[in-house]
Amino acid sequence: MKEWLYQLLSPDFNVCRSPRSYNSQVGVPLSVWLTNPHNDLAIIEAGISQSGEMARLERIVKPTIGVMTNLGVAHQENFMSYDIKCAEKMLLFKGCQTVVINSEDATIQKCADTLPENVRRVKLQVRQVEKNNDHATIHFEYGGQVGQYTIPFIDDASIENSITCFSTALLVFSDDIHVLCERMSRLEQVAMRLEVKDGKNGCTLINDSYNSDVQSLDIALDFMSRRPETKKQHRTLILSDILQSGEAPKSLYSRVAQMAVSRGIEKVIGVGEELTACADYFPMEHYMFRTTDALIRSQVFEQLRNEFILVKGARRFHFDKVSDLLTLKVHQTILEVNLNALVNNVRYYRRFMKPETKMVCMVKASGYGVGSLETSKTLQDNGVDYLAVAVADEGADLREAGITANIMIMNPETTSFKMLFDYSLEPEVFSFDLLEQLIYAAEKEGITNFPIHIKLDTGMHRLGFNPVEDMPRLIERLRRQTALVPCSVFSHFVGSDGDEFDTFSRRQFELYDRASRQLQEAYPHKIIRHICNSAGIEHFPEYHLDMVRLGLGLYGINARNNHILNNVATLKTTILQIRDVPKGDSIGYSRRTVLERDSRIAAIPIGYADGLNRHLGNRGCYCLVNGQKADYVGNICMDVCMIDVTDIDCQEGDTVEIFGDHLPVTVLSDALGTIPYEVLTGISNRVQRIYIQE
Repeated sequence: MKEWLYQLLSPDFNVCRSPRSYNSQVGVPLSVWLTNPHNDLAIIEAGISQSGEMARLERIVKPTIGVMTNLGVAHQENFMSYDIKCAEKMLLFKGCQTVVINSEDATIQKCADTLPENVRRVKLQVRQVEKNNDHATIHFEYGGQVGQYTIPFIDDASIENSITCFSTALLVFSDDIHVLCERMSRLEQVAMRLEVKDGKNGCTLINDSYNSDVQSLDIALDFMSRRPETKKQHRTLILSDILQSGEAPKSLYSRVAQMAVSRGIEKVIGVGEELTACADYFPMEHYMFRTTDALIRSQVFEQLRNEFILVKGARRFHFDKVSDLLTLKVHQTILEVNLNALVNNVRYYRRFMKPETKMVCMVKASGYGVGSLETSKTLQDNGVDYLAVAVADEGADLREAGITANIMIMNPETTSFKMLFDYSLEPEVFSFDLLEQLIYAAEKEGITNFPIHIKLDTGMHRLGFNPVEDMPRLIERLRRQTALVPCSVFSHFVGSDGDEFDTFSRRQFELYDRASRQLQEAYPHKIIRHICNSAGIEHFPEYHLDMVRLGLGLYGINARNNHILNNVATLKTTILQIRDVPKGDSIGYSRRTVLERDSRIAAIPIGYADGLNRHLGNRGCYCLVNGQKADYVGNICMDVCMIDVTDIDCQEGDTVEIFGDHLPVTVLSDALGTIPYEVLTGISNRVQRIYIQE
């Protein structure tokens, strides 16, 4: 509904909307923060799971128009009744000028009656719904006018959502209903949980692997039953236990079984303790597993062939793994990673170093977007002294994949201490509070002399001990315990990338040098000292000390001048379609690019869901097609974008370079007014990484 309202309203208004499913206590404020003075209106999605939450969201959103979508069973166990949950949701609308509700739902209507009398209600009467092979027509009456609109969908959920969207958009188009009706006919499929995908072994897949409740299951089964192209496939439901229903398992799964029978399901594959216990309620072919991993390892899963499969599961069952294993991988956008270039970049920076100086290589954020595992294996094989990641989970994943090199954890969390000890992950320590908690946890585990890395704040003012005021107390506390032992002491240059900061950098080093020597004097063993980052390695050879830290430079970008050293990552895709578009026509959503000449426009399968920033659209930057520049035209979409290939000799299927050997990633970061880190780490995990090593 949120996306459809955006499609209906964005041609006339600058609209901000909640991204993805940002509807929680955290997601709503994040969504509101996206609004700016240029927006004409904002569409904010809000959801709740327990009492007290909606009042907080109401104070954040302060909506002028309220839209109640429906009242489902999700989180019902947290509410005494549907009436109570509905009343909680209705709190969002207490200050609204207008509300849009389904008056045929008695519970919603009853709650809406409690709103102030001056709140306007939209009154749209649906007289008839006609379903055809590929579209539905909704006949309505509004304000004395009788009319109809058509949508290119026939499932019940889409029809219900379209009615609510139409009613809401009427607040804008009351005098131009024919315009609204025409736009309804052009509503586009939204990439959502009920997305149909090609599966392996002749299967078709409906992926709804993020939630499991009776109402959404009914919608998904209805959607499934109306797919005409799958009539020859056996219909299979892969279902997890339905959580938070507030209903007794016997009653719940009896109803689920009846729903499956009525929608023609021929096979049910269940996962969970409750489904396993209620297996006999399913009269069709059925198989039950207690865990998702047990299902994935089974012959039942391996032998799925020529079936139309609905994957429906609660989040905790991680059905995304099931969906991923069943999906036919056809994405034509890849990130090509040159491991030889990675090694050459290490060698480049080693040229500035003495042979005895150690090196830490930063592989956090999944190796700056290129993939931490293969990167770490390559670095380990080439003798780097340390790898560094942000959090313990990243380190544990590397350990389980066979990485034996020293691993430094730059942002340890108090909940991860056991993981640090179990996987021999060495945390940085930047505060007395963290130090005390880590000592307590280590002593509780009976651990002694566990290596830690002391961080000093010499001017970054991000994390770290004060190198003047804190050192006596820090040294005294470290000497009074045996659980932890300082392995290294380090700080971070603020401006080693610019000569204009040299005076400040030298002041930083003086603070660091004095404090780190104090710590060393308190211990008989050697404590490694390090302060240089990638830019510092090149700019301050006199400050290399015992070890340096290589970050962005490892991935081929010179932090001193933004020049490319040895390019590691190449993002590429292919041309899907080319069409001729006449002068004066617009390209893409919101008609942001209007062509000034007759043009050839190509569509390529990459969008903001892959990490291609929307600000590059509308000629904000370019890609390369057969070595020539092709501007991005129109707004970049979620999965596709358009490029201008008017003067380029190309055809469908040709390769497109987004960034790489011939188009530096810095061109994109400069166009965006940001840094290469952001572009690299923003590449989505759905983009396949292909590793090349000669």
